[in-house]
Amino acid sequence: MALSNRSLVTVDDLSTGEIEGLFSLADEMSGSMNEQRGVCQGKVMASLFFEPSTRTRLSFETAMHRLGGNIISAVDIGATSLAKGESIADMARVVGSYADIIVIRHPWEGAAKVVADYAGVPVINAGDGGHQHPTQTLCDLYTLQKERQTIKGLRITLWGDLKYGRTIHSLIFALAKFGADILFCPNPGLEVPEHIIKKLTTEYGGELVRYEALDHAVKEGLFPLDAIYITPSSPHQLAMMPAISIQVELKAGVDALYVTRPQQERFATAEEGQELKKRYPVVDKRLLKGKAFRKTLVMHPLPRVDELAYELDADARSMYFKQAARGVPVRMALIALLLGAKEVAIAKEEPLPKIDYPLYRRGFGVKCPNPRCVSGQETEMKYLKPEFKIVNREPLTLRCVYCEHGFEPKYIASSHWHEGRLDNKKYHSADSHWVREIRPENLIIFDSENEAQTHGFKPSSYVARRQKEHSEG
Repeated sequence: MALSNRSLVTVDDLSTGEIEGLFSLADEMSGSMNEQRGVCQGKVMASLFFEPSTRTRLSFETAMHRLGGNIISAVDIGATSLAKGESIADMARVVGSYADIIVIRHPWEGAAKVVADYAGVPVINAGDGGHQHPTQTLCDLYTLQKERQTIKGLRITLWGDLKYGRTIHSLIFALAKFGADILFCPNPGLEVPEHIIKKLTTEYGGELVRYEALDHAVKEGLFPLDAIYITPSSPHQLAMMPAISIQVELKAGVDALYVTRPQQERFATAEEGQELKKRYPVVDKRLLKGKAFRKTLVMHPLPRVDELAYELDADARSMYFKQAARGVPVRMALIALLLGAKEVAIAKEEPLPKIDYPLYRRGFGVKCPNPRCVSGQETEMKYLKPEFKIVNREPLTLRCVYCEHGFEPKYIASSHWHEGRLDNKKYHSADSHWVREIRPENLIIFDSENEAQTHGFKPSSYVARRQKEHSEG
């Protein structure tokens, strides 16, 4: 398998076979660390960490040192030209001319994709805001593989901050890809974002059973479940499992409990953060005494705050320090493969059916509503054009290509109907029948009436009537 010159921005960039091949190489390297010093000799890795990091940064730099390569680094935006207003694209071009591979962590969601688009060398996403953290997911999967010999069919409980935890978002898609069942146990108010759930159920198959549909004994007798995602029992076949079967399944126990800290740095307001922290669930010996957790692996991406009791450190079920240690051989294997210094063979696999979504890239009318998206930052808007996948027509749903945030715009128009005829230059409600009539290449999307009117469009009779009713009401 050749991964040479490819980038890893999201977990979707690697197939299950490629991940398993990477794990085989990680096994090989971990058993002979001192023999790897010539693998990347003469290569340079740029380590760009613009958010705090201990494990990820040091494990990447350790990995490159053990491979015999060299490192250049930047760890503070304030000490770089980004603080002067330089764009990420310009920075990527420059750093790409200095280094053979770039590892970047950035607070803006989608920043890693921009760097990958412009650097001209392989780029590894070490965490972009609350979007994804694919190499942490590789460490998580590697730990599950080492401890359980397989990932398919495992029951994995995700616990804590499922809204802002980027490690969770990467892990959800990877677990579904490998055929694990996922149990969602969020802190109230920190549930998995709906756009991630929609992508999960649309593109990975399976069935999501929400809290309301769960049997009472499941909800109250084991632990505070919010929803369960059940992967297909066979490729392309939805799993149809009634609540009673779920109850029987869960009584067999949970294979792994993946705990996350509250991502306070991403909470909307200080007040909200304090309130959410007060109600945050704690994993301790008392919880793990339950039958469901008797043989459960306790995992955590670290750092921890108060959500994981220190008393568990000596528990044989605790895996979080092993996860951190395994980050070095996993990242060694990844760097070597992306630089073309190593190749591994992979078994044939049946890929998930890929959905070819139409793209919307007019550059006006609609912006990503995610305030943390790289496409909405002032310095980046000079060169980044908003770009979206049209993932659904009823209701019309867009997904940002940078941060993958999904949303439903309000208004639409057609570039075909109004050409040369100002009287037909009208905009319609996005939930009207016109969304089915307009071809994707002719579709114009607006996120507000003001935006539509700014571009010279007038409301359709239906929209005008709704405006009148609203004003009179």
